[in-house]
Amino acid sequence: MTQHPERPVVFIGGPFKGAVDPATGILSHELRGRYRRLIGLYEENGWEVLNAHREEGWGQSMVPAATCTARDFYWMETCDLFVAFPGNPASPGTHVEIGWASAMGRPMILLLEEEGGHAALVTGLGEVAPTTRYLTYRPHPDFLQSLVQATADLGSRMGTKWPPLAVLANVR
Repeated sequence: MTQHPERPVVFIGGPFKGAVDPATGILSHELRGRYRRLIGLYEENGWEVLNAHREEGWGQSMVPAATCTARDFYWMETCDLFVAFPGNPASPGTHVEIGWASAMGRPMILLLEEEGGHAALVTGLGEVAPTTRYLTYRPHPDFLQSLVQATADLGSRMGTKWPPLAVLANVR
């Protein structure tokens, strides 16, 4: 596994193309907020963040299928941690990325929506991919502290030297 102890790399994934509002051509304010909070948490703590949503202007600068597939596969090969919303309804692209992460042995934190309805092969993945952790996503400031703890626990389990995360005032 790739490890970048001084500046670890997190790949943040989740529903994108199917979540873009056809009227505006961008993700809703609520979805952008989810991703911005996660990006901010890791970046403010010195991590490098890979994220297609931001990279593609929240939907305004979509790249062709071959480009995003090659890019996301490369990101998965080089990241230290994969954090993703599988989606509800399910995001086909994110489910492919979850498969890549498990096949490559990448540590991952899957963020499940409170209403449930997630695929059994996602919620049961921890049985065959022991570096998988689950958190229920809540749009509440305390959620970020749960993500900090899950990241630390997973890093410790993996024997990594990731710098500690802290929830800073500007990423709430």
